[in-house]
Amino acid sequence: MNPRKVELIKQAQNYQLTVDGQPFYIKGAGLDLGIDNIKSLASHGGNAFRTWRVENGEQSALEILDEAQQHGLMVCMGLEVARERHGFDYDDKEAVAQQLALIKQDILALKDHPALLMWGIGNELNLRHTNPKVWDAVNDLSKMIHQLDPNHPTTTMLAGAEPEDIVLVAKRCTDVDLLSFQIYGEIDQLPRFLEESKFKGAYTVSEWGATGHWESPLTDWKRPIEANSSDKALSYKERYINYIAADTAQCIGSFVFLWGQKQERTPTWYGVFLENGLPMGAAQVMQQVWTGASVKHLAPVVSALTIEGLSAADSVHLKQDKLYSAEVSVDQQADQALTYRWEIMREVDKDVESDGGDFEPTPEVVWQQSDKQTCGQIQFKAPKAGEYRLYAYAENNYGSAATANIPILVGANS
Repeated sequence: MNPRKVELIKQAQNYQLTVDGQPFYIKGAGLDLGIDNIKSLASHGGNAFRTWRVENGEQSALEILDEAQQHGLMVCMGLEVARERHGFDYDDKEAVAQQLALIKQDILALKDHPALLMWGIGNELNLRHTNPKVWDAVNDLSKMIHQLDPNHPTTTMLAGAEPEDIVLVAKRCTDVDLLSFQIYGEIDQLPRFLEESKFKGAYTVSEWGATGHWESPLTDWKRPIEANSSDKALSYKERYINYIAADTAQCIGSFVFLWGQKQERTPTWYGVFLENGLPMGAAQVMQQVWTGASVKHLAPVVSALTIEGLSAADSVHLKQDKLYSAEVSVDQQADQALTYRWEIMREVDKDVESDGGDFEPTPEVVWQQSDKQTCGQIQFKAPKAGEYRLYAYAENNYGSAATANIPILVGANS
């Protein structure tokens, strides 16, 4: 295999990433599992994706790179670097050396693949860390990579973009070519963070998208309120235009999160697709901003979801076994036909909630309705006492969807 030469060039007014001498602006997504997602990303106008690790449990790194090449995509290959919050000790020189040796084998195996764009050294190593030696390890990994691979830049992905973190990492990781920030609702603060840190280097926004569950409003029993898919789509567009594409000096592109679907507090919070593979408005927004072309058949637009006239912001309390009415309001194009489905799913137990994007089990669905007579208004019986969410899904005849949910707290009948 012949590698492509990827370079980060500092010009008079801006940084420019090039691939074999041609300008390359990253129109990317976070994408970890599934060949269908790779194909879909290409069809929506993306040109790159990032992984979080070399092996994802379904495909080998070479299979991922081969599939990317087949669809004309480049890959920021994630390198799994142990996290202090998972118990790794960066004062343990032997363990650090063993980690470097293992990662070295990955570099040797993958460095010449033509679909490789850059190396992502670790993910959110700053999240609840206390030992700054982790950044010495990152810098040593970058030095090792550059010795073996002169063709691809290195970066490391930070949770957020706090000025003190940027200053620390920039100081200790002088061999790393660029930084990468993972920032959600606070992306509007990114220009200020960069200014306060005095960081003048290149960067990507390696995760961004819906407002995070940790920064969203809460019900009165402390469960996060999720925006509906249509409101999310509007925020994706605004955030991309105003805070990613707008920085033509330092930002060399981004990876929207997540091109696919995952369970994290809910099964709909971060993915731009449903579990059944249907795209939502956010996927169409990314297609528009990446290609500049309008989408012919837009996803349905959710304007409201209520239970007995109450929205999620009203903190909906129900009584076990009592009958309630719910309604979802969906706008559609004239030529669209909609089908609906409804589900009540348990909330994630507090003791198994994921941390920093780690694995989280999908809660049980305790009730659903999705027959041909299902519409935008339903009646349902409240389940036994506990915490749940009511989900409404609307799918159109052109293969796209919208969704919304309401947290509900069910109390026992007294």
